Amino acid sequence: MTDIKCLDSKVVYQNKWMTVREDDIERASGAKGIYGVVEKPDCVGIIAVDNGMIHLVEQYRYPVKQRCWEIPQGAWESAPNADPIELAKGELREETGLAAACMTYLGPQFLAYGFLNQTCHMFFASDLTHVGNDLDSEEEDLITRAFPLAEFERMLLEGEIKDSLTIAAFGMAKLKGVL
Repeated sequence: MTDIKCLDSKVVYQNKWMTVREDDIERASGAKGIYGVVEKPDCVGIIAVDNGMIHLVEQYRYPVKQRCWEIPQGAWESAPNADPIELAKGELREETGLAAACMTYLGPQFLAYGFLNQTCHMFFASDLTHVGNDLDSEEEDLITRAFPLAEFERMLLEGEIKDSLTIAAFGMAKLKGVL
């Protein structure tokens, strides 16, 4: 038996990026309740490092009303079952204009599994070549910049970078010894 049984499920909101559903549930104790779930296609996050420089992107994040530095990341809503490595290569080029001769898979990460079903696949990109970016319309304000790794680490420690995927991917790259 599962810990929580779904009794009924209904979509309460949907757009091309996400579906929000509300499930009527029953816990193992018999207690009933509801659970809100956001469904999104899997995404990727890419730590792109070459010659001691890490490539970040900055864009306005509407929910927190701030411009934020983070690693390149994203999903293809038009191809939700895309191969993660192809998605990573595409997002890296789209957002930074870079192609990587070497892409190392760091592993999967749940971003907010208390309410979101999305898995993010993390990659380490190296041996980078500039090939030109290809921003989509939602990224019109996105800028990219390379930072020395020491400055990036300072930004993490001082709370300038708050993106959990950026922090997790950096930690995995360090722990796996690719950085």
